Amino acid sequence: MELHARWKMRDFPGTGEAARAFALDLDDTDWLPAQVPGDVHSALWAAGRIPDPYYHMNVEQVQWVEDREWWFRTTFAGPVRPGLETRDLLIFEGLDTYATVYLNGVKLGEHANMFRAATFDVTGKLIYGGANTLAVRFDPVRQRIGDRLQVAGQWGGYGVERVFCRKTQSQFSWDWAPRCVNVGIWRPVRLERHETAQLAAPYVRTLAADATLAVVQVGCEVVVWGDETDLSVEVQLAHGEQRLATRVPVTDGVAQAVLAVPRPALWWPAGYGPPALHDLTITLRQGEEVLDAHMERVGLRTVALDRTPEAEELGAENFVFVINGVPIFAKGADWIPADLLNGRIDAARYEELLRLLVEANGNMLRVWGGGQFEKDDFYRLADELGVMLWHDFMFSCALYPDDDPAFVAEVRAEAEYQVRRLRNRAAIVLWCGNNENDWIEDMVRWQDPGHDFGGKSLYHVHLPEIVARLDPTRPYWPSSPYGGNDHNGEQAGDRHNWHVWHGNVQPRHFGEQPQRDWSPEGVSYRHYGEDTARFISEFGMHAVPVLETLRRNVPKDQLYFGSEALLFRNKDNPKDKGNMLMRAHTGLPGNLEEYIAYSMICQAEGLKYGIEHYRRRKFHCGGTLFWQWNDCWPGLSWSVLDYYGFPKAGYFYAKRAYAPVLASVREEADGGVSLWVTNDTLAPVQDTLLWRHGTFDGEALQDGRVSYHVPANGSAQVLRLTAAELGAGDHRREYLWLRSAGAVFPDNRHFFAEIKDLVRERPDVRITWERAGNDLLAHVGTDRYAYFVWLLAPVERTHYSDNWFDLLPGAERVIRISPPAGQTITPEMVRVGWR
Repeated sequence: MELHARWKMRDFPGTGEAARAFALDLDDTDWLPAQVPGDVHSALWAAGRIPDPYYHMNVEQVQWVEDREWWFRTTFAGPVRPGLETRDLLIFEGLDTYATVYLNGVKLGEHANMFRAATFDVTGKLIYGGANTLAVRFDPVRQRIGDRLQVAGQWGGYGVERVFCRKTQSQFSWDWAPRCVNVGIWRPVRLERHETAQLAAPYVRTLAADATLAVVQVGCEVVVWGDETDLSVEVQLAHGEQRLATRVPVTDGVAQAVLAVPRPALWWPAGYGPPALHDLTITLRQGEEVLDAHMERVGLRTVALDRTPEAEELGAENFVFVINGVPIFAKGADWIPADLLNGRIDAARYEELLRLLVEANGNMLRVWGGGQFEKDDFYRLADELGVMLWHDFMFSCALYPDDDPAFVAEVRAEAEYQVRRLRNRAAIVLWCGNNENDWIEDMVRWQDPGHDFGGKSLYHVHLPEIVARLDPTRPYWPSSPYGGNDHNGEQAGDRHNWHVWHGNVQPRHFGEQPQRDWSPEGVSYRHYGEDTARFISEFGMHAVPVLETLRRNVPKDQLYFGSEALLFRNKDNPKDKGNMLMRAHTGLPGNLEEYIAYSMICQAEGLKYGIEHYRRRKFHCGGTLFWQWNDCWPGLSWSVLDYYGFPKAGYFYAKRAYAPVLASVREEADGGVSLWVTNDTLAPVQDTLLWRHGTFDGEALQDGRVSYHVPANGSAQVLRLTAAELGAGDHRREYLWLRSAGAVFPDNRHFFAEIKDLVRERPDVRITWERAGNDLLAHVGTDRYAYFVWLLAPVERTHYSDNWFDLLPGAERVIRISPPAGQTITPEMVRVGWR
């Protein structure tokens, strides 16, 4: 029975107990309606008690919410009277965070972890057949943390009280989010009734899989409080017309079965095959009577992390995900919570953000350790769409109190709960202990490599033990980044490349003092081309969101470059850090329009440059996850999709750079260039690459063609053009264009100078419009080379066949603009621009 109706809420200045807010006879007619699942801020906003927290600086006006004591109440009809072997369980899947639960005026217990369920045995405590009153009190975080505000040597920021509190760390602020500490019942609540026994912790493990056979182990624990005789578990696995079933006895509270699945439909990451899912049903029986059942959809696949020695780059170690025996180059980004307010995140938001990843040729997201274990819909959609998940445990950028036995016990309970909850998700391919804690600690205390620090035992002792015991078929990695002679090293493990943007000088080795270069040259995205790391799990650059997003959230009189309101949306420090990147590549903007364009150009061109470099190094580099995919509020950040889902230029640049087959250009030290083709498909690619060396005014200096053959899942150089072959002309006026004769890869281009140094006359871009059903077709043509051409409608969830693209002189392209269902876009609504 779901308990999501008739909830009310009210705040107290610490006097809820004295007011008997838990009592059955309390008059709560003046309480506010509450959303469950949801959060307090969303309910207050809906009731008009707080202003829109996303607009202007209003989030500063809602900080009082976290310092109040909040009470939730509801009533529900109790079930019929139980039998002798009945157990009634009240389950809160997510209480955020310090909660005390009362049923019918009686305290059931307390809970202090947002990331694990709170379960109460309420057998005999319910009013059977009558009205029951359920109340939950939430205490302020700072009140419950008390004086525990330091871990020895603490260097973490963003509200250091967060490290004692098992809740979303970024709610305490981050370098892309304001402080907004949520409170409330954020996940479902239900009342369950069981007779005699119940299933617990069901699991499915693919022990082996290929095209002919999959060996699948299915098991569960059985909790028994009644008659233990004649208990059995039936396992059924179905996909299409294929049905397999077996029945096994329960022995010592455990049941385990092995199924051999012939010609299995395997789960594959996006781009490698269908993410097939099977219907799994586990039924607990006593004799033939059904006592309990569990149903879910599962994918059959094997996963391994190849860390064998590199065959070609001596002294290095691979870091490559292997799915069903096939090495996979990871293409994707880092995921943060999708909203400041958890109550506003629904399945539709998840679906939009994950679908856009797959449409951008991505196959992996990293669930970042300062965020949260997401709602069930997120993982369901990742399974259905074939999105692999690198999943951090929720520790980030700080020292944590692992010298406190109670804290360690809570972390262990949380980890065991989440691993059991999520281990059947085919999408999850790796568990990771934390985000950046090992790396930053080593940089802070660089003179003492390998020392202990607050939290180290969590990532290197407790979490790996739990994963090995509960989820033995999935790899564990202690931290991100981690590996090599420096936790952010280039020869092993994964790297966060923050040489670009943050100016962290790389490479660095243990025992060396960290260096930072905040000059334009020091933060330039050209440093990606020097990176020989094995797997890039963070890299990126800021970009301003589209103007429509700013208009919705910044007062009109503050809509200018450098305004206080605009700077408020940038939570990184110093606020002008992006100026260094723009100095390097575009020059500084003079107004808001230029600021939007230049920041987007830096992000988009930087992602293109980095992704192409890393993909050319396939599988010396095993994947790229750029920072970051999404946003939690309408801010200025590293995201390629803003809060409303409006794409930035970086989204479309990444989409083209992540194409299954990519042609790219590498600059060579002698002034020449080499042309490469990278093939992520599982079949060889044979085609003819057409190239043009031309001027922006329309002159074709050279045209060439080269036939090539690139093996399946490979990358190869297909042509070298020397500096002499490129000629001695003014390369600032020239481009190199790549095209596939067989439409195998998307067109690509290379400039021989920085964007700011290109010598071009402004083109005459012409657009004519055509209606195609409810879609718009934009016919875009130009006389000269047109750079960074974009079309934008002020309607979120609008789909563009392409955007922020280049046009050759005399060329025309047709861009399809598809509005969301039920909406219409006219040509007058579409803003158009180019450089």
